[in-house]
Amino acid sequence: MSAILFENARIIDPSRGLDETGSLLIQDGKIVAAGSDVRNQGAPEGAQIIDLNGKAVLPGLVDARVFVGEPGAEHRETIASASRAAAAGGVTSIIMMPDTDPVIDDVALVEFVKRTARDTAVVNVHPAAAITKGLHGEEMTEIGLLRDAGAVAFTEGRQTIANTQLMRRALTYARDFDAVIACETRDPYLGATGVMNEGLFASWLGLSGSPREAEVIPLERDLRLAALTNSNYHAAQLSCEMSAEAVRRSKDLGAKVTAGVSINHLSLNENDIGEFRTFFRLSPPLRSEQDRLAMVEAVKNGTIDIIVSAHDPQDVDTKRLPFSDAEAGAIGLETLLGAALRLYHNDSIPLLRLVEVLSTAPARIFGLDAGTLKPGARADIAIVDLDEPWIVREEDLHSLSKNSCFESARFQGRVVHTLVAGKTVYSA
Repeated sequence: MSAILFENARIIDPSRGLDETGSLLIQDGKIVAAGSDVRNQGAPEGAQIIDLNGKAVLPGLVDARVFVGEPGAEHRETIASASRAAAAGGVTSIIMMPDTDPVIDDVALVEFVKRTARDTAVVNVHPAAAITKGLHGEEMTEIGLLRDAGAVAFTEGRQTIANTQLMRRALTYARDFDAVIACETRDPYLGATGVMNEGLFASWLGLSGSPREAEVIPLERDLRLAALTNSNYHAAQLSCEMSAEAVRRSKDLGAKVTAGVSINHLSLNENDIGEFRTFFRLSPPLRSEQDRLAMVEAVKNGTIDIIVSAHDPQDVDTKRLPFSDAEAGAIGLETLLGAALRLYHNDSIPLLRLVEVLSTAPARIFGLDAGTLKPGARADIAIVDLDEPWIVREEDLHSLSKNSCFESARFQGRVVHTLVAGKTVYSA
């Protein structure tokens, strides 16, 4: 593979605290050099030289919470289609949730995902395996064997493990195999029928509410178990100020915990449900504006470690229903960066921190070879025009499902090229 030299670029690499004008040199699928000093070294003989005219070069994004329909619901999303959507959004690595049919709960299914990704995907696809067989919350899977087979995390996907003793045992096993337990925290009984945030607005709309406590109570339990077992625990998708406060306390006490938030909960609030728009039917539900602002601040100050898309494709049959009957979930791979850049443009989160939580931090948490522009790293990069305006249109989306919270939204900042191992997998 010939060398490529990107010149006149804004090099943004949180792994080195780098945000400067410079160049990036790629050869044989690896990064040779990146930064301001590269310009003085010149290009290797025969290298392709590309002037980026000030566009930003970022480590490829790492999305740690992606639901895919394959196997079992390929009409909603395949591994191939999800990877194309990811590439269009500058995402070069995804962690695929085990909520498939059959569930990814044994070695054969982990190998199926890896094989299918190798044959059909244009980005890196890493399977997460179920903590319990069939996601039933009763019998643990073989964490050691699944880890050896390539599972990068263990999760119950959309579910929460109700059995506290089983959760403790899972955390203990995960610790012994140097694995991460990543869980959504949702009480299976409190607010179980809730379809939006509990409060005055839910009453006005006549919809059942889910209180913040339905998230915080199981979160507090898990944080205490993580401290008890000295395990790596990741709160997969938090939505409210009380949850951020709980994570902060746990970190301050020395627990090995990390936390994520979806871009939806940083961009939207319960008022966006408006006219019962089912694309805004999410789990956890959109919370108040106060919660949204608190989560933005939690990302900025390091309480929350990563931002995810929570990409969850649903088809017309599951969304074109009364709000209470519609399935929760929204796609997000293609809009993750565009929506996140709003937080940069409105001065809520510095760009270097934003790229860190979208790329470097999730790679570090889940032990992936990604999230850096250091010499020797695989050349997974996103080239972004930080100022280009664009509008989200259904017909432009690569996902097989079109249930986007950001349909018709106007963004500033667009992915121009995405490279995986030095190969261009997307160009606008």
